[in-house]
Amino acid sequence: MTGVPILMYHSVSDTPNDETRPLAVSPRRFAEQLGLLRDRGFTPMTLSDLVAGVHRTGKLPAKPVAITFDDGYADFHSEALPVLDRFGYPATVFVTSGWIQDAGPDEAGRRLAPMLTWSQVREAVSCGIEIGGHSHSHPQLDQLPDAELRNELRTNRALLEDQIDRPVATMAYPYGYSSARVRREVRRAGYWTACAVANDAFEEGDEMLTIPRLTVTERTSMTKFARAVEGEGIPLLYLRERALTKGYALVRRARYGLRQVSTMYTRGRVTAGE
Repeated sequence: MTGVPILMYHSVSDTPNDETRPLAVSPRRFAEQLGLLRDRGFTPMTLSDLVAGVHRTGKLPAKPVAITFDDGYADFHSEALPVLDRFGYPATVFVTSGWIQDAGPDEAGRRLAPMLTWSQVREAVSCGIEIGGHSHSHPQLDQLPDAELRNELRTNRALLEDQIDRPVATMAYPYGYSSARVRREVRRAGYWTACAVANDAFEEGDEMLTIPRLTVTERTSMTKFARAVEGEGIPLLYLRERALTKGYALVRRARYGLRQVSTMYTRGRVTAGE
């Protein structure tokens, strides 16, 4: 199997705000991209169906692709879903449960823009959209203490399953950040697959809890998009993004390590009665 492109979208809007604009794509550009996938013979699949095909427990077409969306912005329902429906394409939406517009007492974190409501999430499911987890409040999971990490993952999955009345087995890491500790808790929370970013194609044999995706924004030219989905020169196409990802990973590991040392030192002083 050659590399499979898994596309990562966020907001689909002509009028994104300052916080969502860096990762937004316009509805017109989104439609152009789906048209290119159709013209080049790609078959879009949900992430779960793609993984099943890769592991030979399901069917895998000649040119598979997965279309994913992070966070659960309201414009998925108003802008992206109608375009997907027009093409007859499925997708996977990773939902931050505490950001849901009508989350009520379960509200958590800070919404960056208007979000999906629970009824819109259920409507998306009825249209063939797969729902996955994206944590409860959208923190950097690898910086959380163990108890908070477990709560983020399990609360998110429990709320999603309760609202859509079906199993949720896949998730995406907020900001793409994870660690061996986070991945252990992801598996214990009941997820079987998890998406990072990595800006690479998905290959047979890749770790199921660090599935790579390709970032798509309004700045992604159609030439770059075409080359990326065809697997042509991805390391060079995403050279800047991959370098930044590696740099952030080093910073996060150092930050978490310093926090652990500080915690141990503080506990030691308390135990010693200082």
